[in-house]
Amino acid sequence: MKLSRESRGSRDGAGGTGEKAAQAPAAAEGAVSPDKSQRRIIAERFLRHKLAVVGMAVLLVLSVCSFGAGLIAPYPRNAQNILLGPVPPSSAHWLGTDELGRDYLSEVLYAGQVSLAVGLCVAVLSTAIGTVVGAVAGFAGGWAEEVIMRVTDLFLIVPAIAVLALALEALGPSPVTIVLVLTGLGWTVIARVVRSQVLSLREKEFVEAARVIGASRTRIVLRHLLPNLVGVIAVNVSLAVAAAIILESTLSFLGFGVQPPQSSWGNMLTQAAGMIGTSKGYLLYAPGAAILLTVLAVNFVGDGLRDAFDPQGRK
Repeated sequence: MKLSRESRGSRDGAGGTGEKAAQAPAAAEGAVSPDKSQRRIIAERFLRHKLAVVGMAVLLVLSVCSFGAGLIAPYPRNAQNILLGPVPPSSAHWLGTDELGRDYLSEVLYAGQVSLAVGLCVAVLSTAIGTVVGAVAGFAGGWAEEVIMRVTDLFLIVPAIAVLALALEALGPSPVTIVLVLTGLGWTVIARVVRSQVLSLREKEFVEAARVIGASRTRIVLRHLLPNLVGVIAVNVSLAVAAAIILESTLSFLGFGVQPPQSSWGNMLTQAAGMIGTSKGYLLYAPGAAILLTVLAVNFVGDGLRDAFDPQGRK
């Protein structure tokens, strides 16, 4: 009797030890590799994209230097020294001076405020309008979709530069007018992209489930469809910034953009256009390099966001 109890106790002890041993690796495994949140996965994917990280850093530096020009710029905005005139880069003026004797580094920093603000405002406003229009067209369907998309096609075939030039000639080339006109022409691309995504998503099971439980159309669009479009929207915002800066620079170069005494990178290029091949050619380099760096950085960030939000991306 005593032997049987001892053997039974030893078996129970062995079994308990085995269960504990089996539970220990599971607990350790759960502690070592917990489930990652979606935000953390997206952030890790973005950080793995080295060019996107560099592009983000460049954009931050340009934004801080431009919008903090009042503290960083060595000279005040539009501080003229006619007697000095144009001088090449030196220790006193790192990027030289223009024909009015203004420090060119200071002018480039202050001009960046207009160019970056125009690009950001146009990107946000056009993306917001295009997202709403595309979501409504894709989810509503029927005649409403046809009307909305035919109007969108009409805006797409209009020559943008010609419309911008006429509008700015009539309304005046202020930064606000440029933002409104560029927004009026820039929402069409994202509208078509969002519509195609919504057409695919509205047939998914979670949308059908939301309909079954009685969710309204507005709730389905806001709570179920738009969260699944965050990646598309984020990429479009980044790329729209670059497109808006290039368009504003093109308009300024053609003489329809921001006019003096206000300055942007585009009209700085316009004022220096006739100095190619002369001793004053250095006036082209700084605004041109600023536009080039901004556009490249924004495109790299867009590529990184696209990879980060890709549901088929590598874990």
